[in-house]
Amino acid sequence: MPNNQFKRGELYSFITGKASIAIARRLQRKFNNASLNLTIEQWSVLYHLWKQDGLSQQELCNATFRDKPSITRLVDNLEKLKLVKRMPSKEDRRINLIFLTKAAGRMQQETMNIAEETLNEALEGVPPERIEVCKQVLQLVYDNLNK
Repeated sequence: MPNNQFKRGELYSFITGKASIAIARRLQRKFNNASLNLTIEQWSVLYHLWKQDGLSQQELCNATFRDKPSITRLVDNLEKLKLVKRMPSKEDRRINLIFLTKAAGRMQQETMNIAEETLNEALEGVPPERIEVCKQVLQLVYDNLNK
């Protein structure tokens, strides 16, 4: 038996991710106000490199849920901004590893603070237990669709 608890109009809103879009817009506005020459998409690549520097472009595709052409474009633009550099892998020269520059390292704390502030604004008034339930439900939805 289907477990769909949404009315017709609600499902569309759920799928389109209105909350996610609102958070991304707010975060972009805050980056712009802080004079950070950085898009949310570029920041998402840097975020994963801050967690683990030296990822391959394919690993960045997987981590950011983007396709190869998108990651190539993002890395190209981050290179132009002197925030990352490509280095051929020592094991397989066909693979480029992406490394952060010192300039990207200097941006990390400021951008992470802005992201945390934005998320706190988004979650204002939401009890922690409801946030946890939401995280669990969204993880189940993701897992169900990626079996």
